Amino acid sequence: MLRRPVRAVCAVLATAALGLTALQGTAGAASPTPGPAAAARAAASAAPETLGVAAAPELIAALRRDLGLTDGQARARIAAEARAGALTGALAQALGGGWAGSWLEGPDAAPAVATTRTSDLAVIRAAGARPVLVDRPLAALDAALAALDRAAERGPAGRADALAAPVRYVDVTANTVVVQATDRAAAERLVAGAGLDRAAVRVETVAEAPRPLYDLRGGDAYYIDNSSRCSIGFPITRGTTQGFVSAGHCGRAGSSTTGANRAAQGSFQASVFPGNDMSWVATNSSWTATPYVNSASGAVTGSVLQQIGASVCRSGSTTGWHCGTIQQHNTSVTYAEGTVSGVTRTNVCAEPGDSGGSFISGTQAQGVTSGGTGNCSQGGTTYFQPVNPILQSYGLTLKTDGQGPGPGPGPGNPGGTWAAGTVYQAGATVTYGSTSYRCLQGHQAQVGWEPPNAPALWQAV
Repeated sequence: MLRRPVRAVCAVLATAALGLTALQGTAGAASPTPGPAAAARAAASAAPETLGVAAAPELIAALRRDLGLTDGQARARIAAEARAGALTGALAQALGGGWAGSWLEGPDAAPAVATTRTSDLAVIRAAGARPVLVDRPLAALDAALAALDRAAERGPAGRADALAAPVRYVDVTANTVVVQATDRAAAERLVAGAGLDRAAVRVETVAEAPRPLYDLRGGDAYYIDNSSRCSIGFPITRGTTQGFVSAGHCGRAGSSTTGANRAAQGSFQASVFPGNDMSWVATNSSWTATPYVNSASGAVTGSVLQQIGASVCRSGSTTGWHCGTIQQHNTSVTYAEGTVSGVTRTNVCAEPGDSGGSFISGTQAQGVTSGGTGNCSQGGTTYFQPVNPILQSYGLTLKTDGQGPGPGPGPGNPGGTWAAGTVYQAGATVTYGSTSYRCLQGHQAQVGWEPPNAPALWQAV
């Protein structure tokens, strides 16, 4: 966690994570549904227009500095990542039980897709991704990770081992579960206690365990009960109430907040930590939610989850903008306070006071800073709590610039189950008018992102 006391610095940085869900498509009655490869290519070609890829100059500058890209390369990569996300989302739907995850490779963000079936390889290649044949489906690896988390909470002995083996995640690129530990013996006990096939687990020894980083634009500072500092994640609304999301370890329900200018701001309405690392603050009438992150001139346009290998940038009140890439989704981390699950692991640095701050990829909100290791002088690992589960848990609406990808819903309401403001995960099905659609990429729906207008997010079934 990255929460910073006002007088004494107390390191805090938190974590967040997301996973890909397999989808399954069917043929429509009115016209034949294209084959899986063609459907994936169609979703990919529409992605930049659907999602918007214009990034703020500050974010481009941070990508140039941290990833060694030119401005043109940074913009091209953001567009390529949008296309790859739509393509692999469609392939996940088509591959079903054989799906073993996807990731991006090289400076061009070329997609690679893993499957357990040789019959899928030609489909993946025809869609434009590099096929990889592996032994274990993603569902089996996710189940193994869940078993490790249960073992970590199994009494004092399990908790002690988890503190010595605090980071656990699925490495789709290696088709294995990884346990990072300061004590290898503790990791081995944790694996044995979970009853896992040892061949499916890789134990890595690390020198340092993650720690909490205690320290209405995303990344701006705010103070909790006039004693510690965190960073705003993303401004939100809930009905007529305005506020922001942040990390749960930053404050508990009822704690008061003041802004960076020390003016009265609001109070925590709800907070979860450990388990997750999420919270939201309702602000008073003096504060107005905006769709911006820190000093960035580009606005947040949505919350479409990016995949492993995608570029991601963080803004916090201590260190400002820093960038890297997404390493793993659905990571579990055991802090001294308890285990946090479902966070995303990145190679972005952070320091105390950055806790709760914004993680963004292109113009898509990703999550809020939770915890990690290292610092911005020597580099490190940072975890973020994904933003979509926060929005869904508390019934919040992400503040965006309102620029949808298409012409809008048109006159009248065609009916159906799709609704703006709802958080949809990959694989969810809705109706819009007389047509059924399946979600390709997790996101919070908004006006202008109706399924017919957003082929990178929805596929007719």
